[in-house]
Amino acid sequence: MITEKIASNLFWLIVVVALMALVYVLKPVLTPFVIAALLAYLGDPMADRLELRGLSRSWAVIVMFALGTLLLLIFLLLFVPMIVAQVELLVHAIPGYIDWIQQKILPWLQSFFRMEQSSEFLEQMKVSLQQNWQKAGSIFGHLIAQLTRSSVAIAAWLGTIALIPVVAFYLLRDWDVLVAHIGELLPRSQFQTVSQLVVECDQVLGAFLRGQLLIMMSLGTIYALGLALVGLDLALLLGLVAGLASVVPYLGVIVGILGAGIAAVVQFHDWIYLLPVLLVFGVGQMLESFFLTPILVGDKIGLHPVAVIFAVLVGGQLFGFVGVLLALPVAAVAMVLVRHMHVNYKNSVFYHDEEEY
Repeated sequence: MITEKIASNLFWLIVVVALMALVYVLKPVLTPFVIAALLAYLGDPMADRLELRGLSRSWAVIVMFALGTLLLLIFLLLFVPMIVAQVELLVHAIPGYIDWIQQKILPWLQSFFRMEQSSEFLEQMKVSLQQNWQKAGSIFGHLIAQLTRSSVAIAAWLGTIALIPVVAFYLLRDWDVLVAHIGELLPRSQFQTVSQLVVECDQVLGAFLRGQLLIMMSLGTIYALGLALVGLDLALLLGLVAGLASVVPYLGVIVGILGAGIAAVVQFHDWIYLLPVLLVFGVGQMLESFFLTPILVGDKIGLHPVAVIFAVLVGGQLFGFVGVLLALPVAAVAMVLVRHMHVNYKNSVFYHDEEEY
């Protein structure tokens, strides 16, 4: 009996290692397929609901893609120009931030640590930025110009972008069929256990990918609106950065308070404006803790902040951009598997004395 369990565990270990090796070998071409698979997974529950309302699977997917395209166009037309304007505004404001560091921060540091170092480096940086602010302000245009120099690179980039919706459409249309075929390939002796694990993984992934995405968008909106009410010029950019950083618990609040606090002091030249900044992020944190997380996510994830950071860094190091995309979903699934392995270990002969068996 023990030998059979060891053989079964060894088989699944080999499968997992083989899949990881395959992902590593194919990582240069996996990006559009990974993004498409994530979109299909996120869209499957909505497609199922539309099917229940009488639409065929194909029409349900077409309706979803039409709505998604409309939302994407609205985002590109409304928010992208605003974000670009905020980035250019930040570039132009950098010399002011350097002046603030020289006049406020460096004297305090030199007094506190009894330092005698000069701020020559910061002064040189400010002069360089002032001399090249026009180039820095048109950074997006410069990047586009660099890309367009290589017709092969731009063609490959456009091909990758165009491939994502095509693959996502077919995956979403045939999602239930693909899942059923995969279920048929499972060993019958392991079918019940694997099915249970798949259900648990689906609950965790669904809670994380859908819930956390909504939380990030909600917090980004709350922070941006709050900072706009305070009067910060960089409210939209700071709010979006803080919202994205909230994928790691408390990181969004820390990044947002530091960035918005510095921006407020530099813009208004008064430390009193730190109070409304703290109020904005305090309100956002309370809304996340008492409303957003319990409603949208609940207690299904349980990923420790250190595990989140470690997963993202490891994924990026091993598989690049594909690894960053897969890091948190894989970590969520790994958490479920580790829990299952922990239960099996606690019930095994390796944990208990032989006399107990």
